[in-house]
Parts: sequence; C-alpha cells; structure tokens
Amino acid sequence: MEKEKIIPTTPEEADITPDTVVKFTRSYSFEGKSYSEVDLAGMDDLTAKDMMEAEKYLFKTGTVSALPDQAVGYVCFIASKISDQPIEFFMGLSPRDMNRVKNKVTGFFYGVE
Repeated sequence: MEKEKIIPTTPEEADITPDTVVKFTRSYSFEGKSYSEVDLAGMDDLTAKDMMEAEKYLFKTGTVSALPDQAVGYVCFIASKISDQPIEFFMGLSPRDMNRVKNKVTGFFYGVE
C-alpha cells in the first residue's frame, strides 16, 4: 500500500522545513549552481564505520585533533557522506554556514534536538 502524502493546508504548514535541512545565510554558488540550503537527511543511516572513515580522512590530510568529531574536516567528510554533495561543496561554505552544518552534524551525534 502506498504511503499517504501530506499536503500543507496553511501557509504556516508550508513553511515547515525538515529538521535535516540547513539554510545558508546567503546564496552559495558551487560548480555553476546556486544553493540556499543543504539537506543532511542521511544522518540516520550513518554507522560507526563512517565515523572511522572520517577519522582516517583527517589523518590522511594531516589534521590532528583531540576531538576529531569537532574538526571541520571531519564534519565536511560526514556531511558529504550524508548529502548529495562532494566534500568540496562543504569546504567552500562561509564560516557561518559551515558552523550551521557542524552544529547540525555534531548535534545529531550527541542527541541534541
């Protein structure tokens, strides 16, 4: 049986953004396309192996951190894994927008809603 689609009926309902979407502070241009947000919906599918791969990525790039899951490179790796964007997409974000992505990812790791 097909799932029933819920269609917003009021303007307030139409403005609801999924909890996995990070809205950018300004339009972001990457590879000739403009973006106003990124969806990190794949967070629920992450595994410990993904986290280990992110740590290996940090090691390969020469990044040393006492808290690797707090490192921007680590978050860029994870974000690229859970979105439809390459790691370079996240590396080009403004610091404010990267911090929004970082807060969303690390918040997910630590159970912050």
